[in-house]
Amino acid sequence: MTLFFTSPIGLGHATRDIAIADKLKPVFNEILFITGAGAFTLISKRGYSVLDLYKPVNFDTELGKLQHHLRWMIRYLSYYRKCKRIAQSLLAKNSGLMISDEDFASLAIAEKLNRKCILITDIVETHFTRRFGSIVERRTNKNMRKIIDKCTSVIIPCYGDNKDNFVYVGPIVREVRDDRVTLRKRFGFNKKTIVLSTGGTDAGKYLIDKSIEAYRKLRKKMDIDLVIVPGPILELADAPDFRNIGFVDNLHEYIYASDLVISLAGRSTMDESIAYGIPGIFIPIKNHFEQEECAKRLGYNYGDILRIDTLIEEKLSSEGNIMGNNNGAEKAAKLILKLL
Repeated sequence: MTLFFTSPIGLGHATRDIAIADKLKPVFNEILFITGAGAFTLISKRGYSVLDLYKPVNFDTELGKLQHHLRWMIRYLSYYRKCKRIAQSLLAKNSGLMISDEDFASLAIAEKLNRKCILITDIVETHFTRRFGSIVERRTNKNMRKIIDKCTSVIIPCYGDNKDNFVYVGPIVREVRDDRVTLRKRFGFNKKTIVLSTGGTDAGKYLIDKSIEAYRKLRKKMDIDLVIVPGPILELADAPDFRNIGFVDNLHEYIYASDLVISLAGRSTMDESIAYGIPGIFIPIKNHFEQEECAKRLGYNYGDILRIDTLIEEKLSSEGNIMGNNNGAEKAAKLILKLL
């Protein structure tokens, strides 16, 4: 049995891990996922064996800005220690290949046990804290880099030149099996349709509020619809002028069927938008280094939330994007099978 430790912070790790598992399934299906929160729901709905053991630490946000950096780091370190105990128990009973998608607690245990392991990640260090907190974070980053260097292989879901144990496979996205016309008919997309997604945390409330405000302003002059996917944590009151579809396990199909996707700057949603050729607006959580770097790649920043109505109008009036390369999941699966 292969243990697949998936970080439950957000849903992006789960979506790309499902994409990889779907490619492994025809050849190798002895996988047990370990995760928690919304990631557990997403993976279990896909039909995979999964344990709901992790209780992730959510970010403190206000008006789309990350708050209380040091307090979050302290809570995260407590969470990390609990995850190590869980990983220790599971790895002691299983000697197969271990895969981790940014679950560094399980990697720390694998290193101690001298286990063969694969890491999936698009970051090699974090920059969440400042002042005193940054001292603790620098030490954590140093330890994390040692763990990364000892991994059998590190799969990077973006483009680059392979070096040492780093293997770049390109974006890892879920496969869309139906054509766009069929999906639009199934979902009832009859107008220019915006899909607004905020992922697996409650950090996107401000983005939802500002997007609804912009949508109501624009629909006075544009024939458009808004479909909101608030995820498994956020509760959103229904309204007659937009559709609230709650938490879905096939967001990638909604993205592919849409005319525009609006989201926080999570890596996986951005990659799906690019891979499917769907225009996107990506607003990062302010002071969230990873999201700010991802958004910068496509020319966005936190301040763009104040002109989101203009961005929506521009994107809906422009031509669609060209579909990008979406075989990263297949490349990752081949690498895993080779090690198996």
